[in-house]
Amino acid sequence: MRQPITRLIRGGESISSLVKHMVEPVVVVGTLLLAAAAFDEQIDQLYLILSLIAFSLTFPGSWPEGRYWKMANQISMSWMITFGLLLVLGYATGTLNLFSFDVLVAWGIATPMLFFLVLVGLKKMVPRLKALFGYKRKAIILGANDLGRQLATNVSQDFFRQIEIAGFFDDRTQERLKIGQQEKLLGNMGDVAGYVKNHVIDVIYIALPMASQPRVLKLLDDLRDTTASIYFVPDIFIYDLIQARVDEINGVPIVAICETPFYGVNGLLKQISDFAVAALILSLISPVMLLIAIGVKFSSPGPVLFKQRRYGVDGREILVYKFRSMTVCEDGHHIQQAQLADKRVTKLGGFLRKTSLDELPQLINVLEGKMSVVGPRPHAVSHNEMYRKMIKGYMVRHKVKPGITGWAQVHGLRGETETLDKMEKRVQYDLDYLRNWSLALDAWIILKTIGVVLRDRHAY
Repeated sequence: MRQPITRLIRGGESISSLVKHMVEPVVVVGTLLLAAAAFDEQIDQLYLILSLIAFSLTFPGSWPEGRYWKMANQISMSWMITFGLLLVLGYATGTLNLFSFDVLVAWGIATPMLFFLVLVGLKKMVPRLKALFGYKRKAIILGANDLGRQLATNVSQDFFRQIEIAGFFDDRTQERLKIGQQEKLLGNMGDVAGYVKNHVIDVIYIALPMASQPRVLKLLDDLRDTTASIYFVPDIFIYDLIQARVDEINGVPIVAICETPFYGVNGLLKQISDFAVAALILSLISPVMLLIAIGVKFSSPGPVLFKQRRYGVDGREILVYKFRSMTVCEDGHHIQQAQLADKRVTKLGGFLRKTSLDELPQLINVLEGKMSVVGPRPHAVSHNEMYRKMIKGYMVRHKVKPGITGWAQVHGLRGETETLDKMEKRVQYDLDYLRNWSLALDAWIILKTIGVVLRDRHAY
């Protein structure tokens, strides 16, 4: 009888994970359709297209944590970014006036409120429902180390799983362990099998170091006479995890330690959003680009476009396009970054660099599939070869396509990086972007970039 119940519980966890990803996009789309119905608007193709765009921008959905006021703040900020982007896109494409003003206002105000109420309701109802249907489970953790305690904290905060940590087992003595007041040391490793048999223990988490393989194998052998679910928690926290996940190849489990965030559906969403945004911007600013091209051609001798080799996704070389802003077109083994009062920069080039208008041709790189609108900024090949030897994890930023703007640039790391410390900070922001990517984050970076360019007084 225990095995079917275990399958049901595991199925419930899969459903819970799906629900966590789907709540926000479903609320966003549902609120829009409810607002349209409330104002007697016909839900036609326009509203369905808007629903699809809104769903894409919010999937997979965010799951705010913490106290209610913190949740409300996270929800409000995330929705302001998404809703603002939708309004900008609607205005730029001339489709904003096709929708009812009352519907849009109601949608903008009601969505974060409804999302907050749904989350509060789920936090209160899910534990009760799982307890009612016997989903609440008891677990023990083998290993009272930093990894085990962090796991216990995370499990207690995940109300969807409804797992109670009974305590820890460890061979070290109580005096040597940093056990908190709320944590119990139940015994040593030799006591685990007996404890599991004599108590209702549903889950066992093994949080022992990988170096303890013989001890882990003996534990697994001892636990064969129990019905508890057993999970091994590898101590890979010592690594710099990028998009960590578990997968399998023909039944062989594998753990991703460093992977691109644009895996599977996320990759498709990223490509579609990149192409749509680049095509939209190019269609709107093509007259401006033509004027800039004419200005560059007549302002100084040389080509209109400056092409430079840079590293793209997976470290492959690509040609990046920019409006020429200097009297030289360097692309060799030694390239000097532009500096303050650099004599190589033309008068028009100084203006283009200050306003980032020299970067506009990179929208063509985006349409070619070589760059993204948002991503780590590409560096010259010679700079890459230098910094990859000096900065740990530098090449990980090339797990994704380089971007026209990025997370580092909206945090003030734009332009010249004259010190190693500045470059290290830029790389850390790039890696944070890989860890936390979402379409909403891309939208926020695009909007933030506009403000950064307008107020930046130090660009050159």
